[in-house]
Amino acid sequence: MKTFIIKNTDIEKKWFVVDASDQILGRLSSKVAAILRGKHKPYFSPHQDVGDFVVVINADKVRMTGNKIDQKNYYRATGYIGNLKTIPLKKMMETDPEFVVHTAIRKMLPKNSLGRKILKHLKVYAGPEHPHKAQNPEVLELGT
Repeated sequence: MKTFIIKNTDIEKKWFVVDASDQILGRLSSKVAAILRGKHKPYFSPHQDVGDFVVVINADKVRMTGNKIDQKNYYRATGYIGNLKTIPLKKMMETDPEFVVHTAIRKMLPKNSLGRKILKHLKVYAGPEHPHKAQNPEVLELGT
C-alpha cells in the first residue's frame, strides 16, 4: 500500500470566523492553531500547508483563567544593555488585544518556515467587524 500525499492543487481552503468573546484564550488558541494547520482534515500532512483561513473577531472580549491578567507579562528587548521592556497583560489587552490573541496562536504553531506560512492565514480583529465578507466565511463554534 502506498502513502497518499495530496497535491497543492487538490487542497481545498475554506474561510472560518471565530467569535472570541467569552472564550478562554489558551483553549481558543489551541483550537484555532489546529484548524490553521489542517489537523481537522482527513488528508492532514505535517509537512504541507493544508489548513484553512481563520478570522478571529472580538479579540478584546477574550478571557483568561486564574490570575494571568495580573501576573502575565510580555517582554521586548532591542539588544542594548538594560533595555528590557516589560508590559503587563492587563495593559496589553487595553492597548492591543489583537497582539495578545495573535501571539498566543503563533506560539502554538510550528517554529519553522511552514509555521510562518500558516500564520499568514490568520486574521485577528478587536471588534465584531472584519473586511473578509467577500470570502463568505463560515461561522465556527468552538465551544468552551
